[in-house]
Amino acid sequence: MDKFTVLTAIAAPLPEANIDTDKIIPARFLKTTKRSGLGVHAFDGMRYNPDGSEKPDFVLNREPYRKAGILITHDNLGCGSSREHAPWALLDFGIRCVIAPSFADIFFNNCFKNGILPIRLPREICDALMDDARLGANGRLTVDLERQVVVRPDGEEIAFEIDPLRKHLLLEGLDDIGQTLQHEGAISTFEAARGQAQPWQTRIVID
Repeated sequence: MDKFTVLTAIAAPLPEANIDTDKIIPARFLKTTKRSGLGVHAFDGMRYNPDGSEKPDFVLNREPYRKAGILITHDNLGCGSSREHAPWALLDFGIRCVIAPSFADIFFNNCFKNGILPIRLPREICDALMDDARLGANGRLTVDLERQVVVRPDGEEIAFEIDPLRKHLLLEGLDDIGQTLQHEGAISTFEAARGQAQPWQTRIVID
Protein backbone atom coordinates (compact mmCIF):
# COMPACT_ATOMS: atom_id res chain seq x y z
CA MET A 1 0.00 0.00 0.00
CA ASP A 2 1.39 3.42 -0.94
CA LYS A 3 2.20 5.79 1.90
CA PHE A 4 -0.06 8.80 2.43
CA THR A 5 1.87 11.84 3.62
CA VAL A 6 1.01 15.07 1.80
CA LEU A 7 -1.40 15.12 -1.12
CA THR A 8 -1.82 18.17 -3.35
CA ALA A 9 -4.44 17.47 -5.98
CA ILE A 10 -7.40 18.61 -7.99
CA ALA A 11 -10.59 18.10 -5.99
CA ALA A 12 -13.83 17.03 -7.65
CA PRO A 13 -17.04 18.47 -6.17
CA LEU A 14 -19.94 16.03 -6.08
CA PRO A 15 -22.67 17.77 -4.05
CA GLU A 16 -24.87 14.75 -3.39
CA ALA A 17 -25.79 12.92 -0.21
CA ASN A 18 -26.30 9.17 0.29
CA ILE A 19 -24.04 8.09 -2.56
CA ASP A 20 -24.16 4.36 -2.02
CA THR A 21 -21.56 1.76 -2.93
CA ASP A 22 -23.66 0.57 -5.88
CA LYS A 23 -23.34 4.04 -7.39
CA ILE A 24 -19.61 4.03 -6.71
CA ILE A 25 -19.18 0.61 -8.37
CA PRO A 26 -22.28 -1.24 -9.66
CA ALA A 27 -22.75 -4.87 -8.66
CA ARG A 28 -22.16 -6.22 -12.18
CA PHE A 29 -18.48 -5.28 -11.87
CA LEU A 30 -17.88 -7.22 -8.65
CA LYS A 31 -16.80 -10.46 -10.31
CA THR A 32 -13.11 -9.62 -10.06
CA THR A 33 -10.94 -10.06 -6.98
CA LYS A 34 -8.27 -7.76 -8.40
CA ARG A 35 -7.94 -4.22 -7.13
CA SER A 36 -6.93 -2.85 -10.52
CA GLY A 37 -9.08 -2.11 -13.54
CA LEU A 38 -12.15 -0.85 -11.68
CA GLY A 39 -11.45 2.86 -12.03
CA VAL A 40 -12.99 3.02 -15.49
CA HIS A 41 -16.25 1.76 -13.96
CA ALA A 42 -16.29 4.08 -10.93
CA PHE A 43 -19.66 5.87 -10.81
CA ASP A 44 -20.55 3.95 -13.99
CA GLY A 45 -24.25 4.77 -13.95
CA MET A 46 -23.53 8.43 -13.30
CA ARG A 47 -20.69 8.71 -15.83
CA TYR A 48 -22.06 6.84 -18.83
CA ASN A 49 -25.17 6.67 -20.99
CA PRO A 50 -26.75 3.26 -21.77
CA ASP A 51 -24.81 3.17 -25.07
CA GLY A 52 -21.50 3.59 -23.20
CA SER A 53 -20.93 7.21 -24.18
CA GLU A 54 -19.90 9.67 -21.48
CA LYS A 55 -22.36 12.01 -19.85
CA PRO A 56 -20.65 15.37 -20.43
CA ASP A 57 -22.20 17.01 -17.36
CA PHE A 58 -20.82 14.53 -14.83
CA VAL A 59 -17.93 16.05 -12.95
CA LEU A 60 -15.40 13.24 -13.48
CA ASN A 61 -15.97 13.42 -17.24
CA ARG A 62 -14.85 17.04 -17.35
CA GLU A 63 -11.42 18.59 -17.32
CA PRO A 64 -9.54 18.95 -15.07
CA TYR A 65 -11.53 16.60 -12.82
CA ARG A 66 -10.62 13.54 -14.90
CA LYS A 67 -7.38 13.69 -12.92
CA ALA A 68 -8.93 14.40 -9.52
CA GLY A 69 -7.16 12.99 -6.48
CA ILE A 70 -9.70 14.25 -3.96
CA LEU A 71 -13.48 13.79 -3.93
CA ILE A 72 -15.82 16.02 -1.91
CA THR A 73 -19.43 15.01 -1.30
CA HIS A 74 -22.29 15.52 1.11
CA ASP A 75 -23.49 13.27 3.95
CA ASN A 76 -23.42 9.48 4.25
CA LEU A 77 -20.92 8.64 1.53
CA GLY A 78 -20.54 4.91 0.91
CA CYS A 79 -23.85 3.73 2.35
CA GLY A 80 -25.47 0.54 1.07
CA SER A 81 -23.61 -2.73 0.74
CA SER A 82 -20.25 -3.46 2.35
CA ARG A 83 -18.40 -4.13 -0.92
CA GLU A 84 -14.68 -3.38 -0.67
CA HIS A 85 -14.69 -2.88 -4.44
CA ALA A 86 -15.97 0.66 -3.80
CA PRO A 87 -12.68 2.02 -2.42
CA TRP A 88 -10.83 -0.17 -4.94
CA ALA A 89 -12.65 1.64 -7.76
CA LEU A 90 -11.97 5.08 -6.29
CA LEU A 91 -8.31 4.30 -5.76
CA ASP A 92 -7.90 2.89 -9.26
CA PHE A 93 -9.48 6.06 -10.66
CA GLY A 94 -6.88 8.09 -8.75
CA ILE A 95 -8.80 9.22 -5.65
CA ARG A 96 -6.61 9.15 -2.51
CA CYS A 97 -8.79 11.28 -0.24
CA VAL A 98 -12.56 11.62 0.23
CA ILE A 99 -14.08 14.47 2.22
CA ALA A 100 -17.66 14.47 3.49
CA PRO A 101 -19.67 15.40 6.59
CA SER A 102 -20.27 11.70 7.31
CA PHE A 103 -19.56 8.23 5.96
CA ALA A 104 -21.12 4.79 6.22
CA ASP A 105 -19.06 2.90 8.80
CA ILE A 106 -17.94 -0.07 6.68
CA PHE A 107 -17.00 2.12 3.73
CA PHE A 108 -15.12 4.43 6.10
CA ASN A 109 -13.11 1.50 7.48
CA ASN A 110 -12.49 0.02 4.02
CA CYS A 111 -11.02 3.30 2.83
CA PHE A 112 -8.30 3.15 5.47
CA LYS A 113 -7.55 -0.48 4.64
CA ASN A 114 -6.90 0.48 1.01
CA GLY A 115 -4.84 3.64 1.42
CA ILE A 116 -7.61 6.20 1.00
CA LEU A 117 -7.93 8.91 3.64
CA PRO A 118 -11.58 9.68 4.55
CA ILE A 119 -11.97 13.06 6.26
CA ARG A 120 -15.07 14.13 8.17
CA LEU A 121 -15.72 17.87 8.10
CA PRO A 122 -18.87 19.91 8.81
CA ARG A 123 -21.28 20.42 5.92
CA GLU A 124 -20.58 24.14 5.64
CA ILE A 125 -16.85 23.50 5.34
CA CYS A 126 -17.42 20.81 2.71
CA ASP A 127 -19.50 23.32 0.76
CA ALA A 128 -16.69 25.89 1.00
CA LEU A 129 -14.19 23.31 -0.25
CA MET A 130 -16.52 22.49 -3.13
CA ASP A 131 -16.47 26.16 -4.07
CA ASP A 132 -12.67 25.96 -4.10
CA ALA A 133 -12.82 22.80 -6.18
CA ARG A 134 -14.99 24.51 -8.80
CA LEU A 135 -11.96 26.67 -9.60
CA GLY A 136 -10.56 23.60 -11.31
CA ALA A 137 -6.79 23.47 -11.66
CA ASN A 138 -6.59 26.80 -9.81
CA GLY A 139 -8.38 25.33 -6.81
CA ARG A 140 -6.08 22.51 -5.81
CA LEU A 141 -6.31 21.39 -2.20
CA THR A 142 -3.48 20.08 -0.06
CA VAL A 143 -4.08 17.39 2.54
CA ASP A 144 -1.26 17.14 5.08
CA LEU A 145 -1.82 13.98 7.11
CA GLU A 146 1.08 14.49 9.51
CA ARG A 147 -0.24 17.94 10.48
CA GLN A 148 -3.90 16.87 10.09
CA VAL A 149 -4.92 19.87 8.00
CA VAL A 150 -6.61 20.54 4.68
CA VAL A 151 -5.06 23.62 3.06
CA ARG A 152 -7.31 25.71 0.85
CA PRO A 153 -6.00 27.56 -2.23
CA ASP A 154 -5.88 30.82 -0.25
CA GLY A 155 -3.70 29.20 2.42
CA GLU A 156 -6.37 28.75 5.07
CA GLU A 157 -5.81 25.56 7.05
CA ILE A 158 -8.71 23.41 8.23
CA ALA A 159 -7.93 20.86 10.93
CA PHE A 160 -9.40 17.37 10.91
CA GLU A 161 -9.43 14.49 13.38
CA ILE A 162 -8.12 10.99 12.78
CA ASP A 163 -7.49 7.96 14.95
CA PRO A 164 -3.75 7.87 15.83
CA LEU A 165 -3.30 4.23 14.80
CA ARG A 166 -4.99 4.75 11.45
CA LYS A 167 -2.87 7.83 10.90
CA HIS A 168 0.29 5.82 11.59
CA LEU A 169 -0.73 3.03 9.22
CA LEU A 170 -1.46 5.45 6.38
CA LEU A 171 1.77 7.38 6.91
CA GLU A 172 3.73 4.11 6.82
CA GLY A 173 1.71 2.57 3.98
CA LEU A 174 0.67 -0.43 6.04
CA ASP A 175 -2.45 -2.48 5.33
CA ASP A 176 -3.55 -5.33 7.63
CA ILE A 177 -0.97 -7.72 6.17
CA GLY A 178 1.80 -5.14 6.33
CA GLN A 179 0.93 -4.37 9.92
CA THR A 180 1.17 -8.09 10.79
CA LEU A 181 4.50 -8.45 8.99
CA GLN A 182 6.00 -5.79 11.24
CA HIS A 183 6.10 -8.62 13.78
CA GLU A 184 7.64 -11.12 11.37
CA GLY A 185 10.62 -11.77 13.65
CA ALA A 186 8.47 -12.59 16.66
CA ILE A 187 6.16 -14.77 14.55
CA SER A 188 9.07 -16.72 13.09
CA THR A 189 10.62 -17.19 16.54
CA PHE A 190 7.33 -18.48 17.92
CA GLU A 191 6.82 -20.87 15.03
CA ALA A 192 10.36 -22.21 15.33
CA ALA A 193 9.90 -22.85 19.05
CA ARG A 194 6.53 -24.50 18.49
CA GLY A 195 8.04 -26.66 15.77
CA GLN A 196 10.60 -27.96 18.25
CA ALA A 197 8.08 -28.53 21.02
CA GLN A 198 5.26 -29.84 18.82
CA PRO A 199 6.79 -31.16 15.58
CA TRP A 200 3.49 -32.73 14.52
CA GLN A 201 1.93 -29.26 14.17
CA THR A 202 1.85 -27.56 10.76
CA ARG A 203 4.32 -24.72 10.63
CA ILE A 204 3.58 -21.31 9.12
CA VAL A 205 6.39 -20.02 6.95
CA ILE A 206 6.55 -16.32 6.16
CA ASP A 207 8.40 -15.54 2.94
